Amino acid sequence: MEVGTSSVLLLPYTASSVGVARRRLMSDLAAAGVLEATACDAGLVLSELISNALRHASPLADATVRVAWRLDGDCLEIAVSDGGGPTVPAVNEPGQGAIGGRGLGIVDRLALRWGVETAGESGAAERDDAAGEGGRETTVWARLALYFDPDRRATGGGLVIASSRDA
Repeated sequence: MEVGTSSVLLLPYTASSVGVARRRLMSDLAAAGVLEATACDAGLVLSELISNALRHASPLADATVRVAWRLDGDCLEIAVSDGGGPTVPAVNEPGQGAIGGRGLGIVDRLALRWGVETAGESGAAERDDAAGEGGRETTVWARLALYFDPDRRATGGGLVIASSRDA
């Protein structure tokens, strides 16, 4: 069975889209031979990025959020695009009693790199230091490392996502 190396989904700007996207990613990664435990890390990153888009930004012009992932050699890239918001996505340091505010900290821990791109008024992407203003498409992306599990390589491989915490 041939497995696609990328997917792009336009999903309704609603909480149920988090589960839809996560299940699709997990299915794609399982079909590609990614071990379940490491695919769960990727699913968590995707869930956090979509949840942040729903909580802190507006939808794209067609009332959706765009979700994409791509296997690229030894890496997995995940990206979530929305209609922008009043703030730039950043890692917070919430207090012990805080209910939320840990999502991008989780992404930062699991990803090799992550960043923000905002479509400028000319339509060109401004990277990392872009000021998030409502009405401008914003994409938050994360890159996770992949490597072949030596125990499964002889039988056709099994990809393993190596998080930055493993370095």
